[in-house]
Amino acid sequence: MAVLAASAGVGALAPSAGAAATVGISVDAGTSLGTVPSSGVGLNTGYGDEHMGTPKVTSLMKAAGVRQLRYPGGSGADDYHWKTHTYGDGSGWIPSNTNFDRFMATAKKVGAQPILTANYGSGTPKEAADWVRYANVDKGYGVKYWEIGNEVYGNGHYGNGKGWETDTHADKSPKEYGKNLVAYAKAMKAVDPKVKIGAVLTTPGFWPDAEKAPGDSADWNNTVLSIAGSSIDFVIVHWYPGGTTTADLLNTPSRIAGVTSSLRSLIAKYAGSRAASVEIAVTENGAVGSPAQTSQAAALFAPDTYMTWFEQGATHVDWWNLHNGSGEAPTTVHGETDYQDGGVLSAGTCAGGKCQPPRDTPFPTYWGIRSLTALAQPGDTMVKSSSGNSSVSVHAVRSSDGGLNVMLTNKSPQNAAPVSLSYTGFTPASGAVTTVSYAKGDTALTTAERGTAVAQTLPPYSITTLQLKPASGTAGADKPSPAATPTVPTPVVSASGTTGTRAQAEIGALVGRPTPSSSTSGPLASTGAGSAVTYSAFGGLLVIAAGGVLVLRGRRRRGSHGK
Repeated sequence: MAVLAASAGVGALAPSAGAAATVGISVDAGTSLGTVPSSGVGLNTGYGDEHMGTPKVTSLMKAAGVRQLRYPGGSGADDYHWKTHTYGDGSGWIPSNTNFDRFMATAKKVGAQPILTANYGSGTPKEAADWVRYANVDKGYGVKYWEIGNEVYGNGHYGNGKGWETDTHADKSPKEYGKNLVAYAKAMKAVDPKVKIGAVLTTPGFWPDAEKAPGDSADWNNTVLSIAGSSIDFVIVHWYPGGTTTADLLNTPSRIAGVTSSLRSLIAKYAGSRAASVEIAVTENGAVGSPAQTSQAAALFAPDTYMTWFEQGATHVDWWNLHNGSGEAPTTVHGETDYQDGGVLSAGTCAGGKCQPPRDTPFPTYWGIRSLTALAQPGDTMVKSSSGNSSVSVHAVRSSDGGLNVMLTNKSPQNAAPVSLSYTGFTPASGAVTTVSYAKGDTALTTAERGTAVAQTLPPYSITTLQLKPASGTAGADKPSPAATPTVPTPVVSASGTTGTRAQAEIGALVGRPTPSSSTSGPLASTGAGSAVTYSAFGGLLVIAAGGVLVLRGRRRRGSHGK
């Protein structure tokens, strides 16, 4: 049997001796894991991205099934003033076609729900309430979800200098954020009681989770929720699990159950009778921090991660980023060029003497996300499934027409994977089945008649979705019953030496290890001045006029933790 073997470099999966053993896949179509959320598949957009609303880009997003767009973009949100469409002191230039109304026009074209990040770092509750009034009273946009700040715990409170997140409050503690969070919620709901307010939390198991700075009586999450638990409607975490190798990255979805269990435990502790209605939103998610960002491993990681979060009850998952760009030289990962770019569409930039494909060319990550359209539509029922080998992952969904779709991901870059499938609660029709696949080197999804419902051979490094019809004379399955809910939260155990997340520190600290007190915040990442507009390595897409040349600068990151 092919086994997962993390080796040096990109972490190839070692080929087994002889023919690969068949991997057993079980699908229990009668056990529900919940419904696919209506606006679950999301993307981040930045207020410096002047191409986000072009016909080509909006068409690509719509075709990929994007149902949510986050704005105004990462750390830039804590410097952004929506009314004047400026950031910081207002001296920098931002493309006029990315202001709030233009963003909303883009969201409408895509058919996506907006999720907005109110400026906590340099804003006020009044500024946020005025935004709600303009959006929902004056313009009638009906914006429902509002985050209060972005990665506020990165403001330097935990001994990392100034941090990477703008925060002009004199007190940068979780206690102060909790108090201000209540004030934001009160002011915003006074304008529109229907808005949902989100609290920024640290991701359980990732720095600075469980940290206490001098003067703190508890960590960030417990402090914030103890103050604001009754004032919020959803909690926010970011998911950049990273990994030293591609194999590490592809194994990270297995950690999501523990993370969500820890979050649910916190919510239950502080939200009381409202706990069941408090949602979990993963408003940044991506492969940044791993060897693969645009190549096939990242493409395989994307749908597996979205579906695992949904199966664990998350209502929103937003990939970082639509366009991002990179100031880093491309690398080679399993024979493919990886442009070290967190975006799903090419920014058309150059670094290290090598240029990306033409602007708006979809990277493999785009096709990985678009693969979800072959698996599920909002409202479909996710059902229980399992794999006999971690080298093949599986997700299954009961479609509204009574069929069953099964997504299989072969994580081996070298070996095809024979699989055998068994079903409970569903009897598939005999004969060849329709498959929708995305394999290494493909530039589109491929639909074909291939294999049967019980036997398939998965190409190396591929995503294959089986679209099954019920056998003639059967109803396919009874209505799926809910899966049993665990009664004891699963603690999150950090693996020693595993790379942390960009969410927690742009290129985060080692998982389970505190950030050294000597750590200092690095400068804004930048590609520097040049003869053309360039994008930063971690494009929050902040646009700055530098010496008459536009430079798009990215999200802050800690200088002491490189990739």
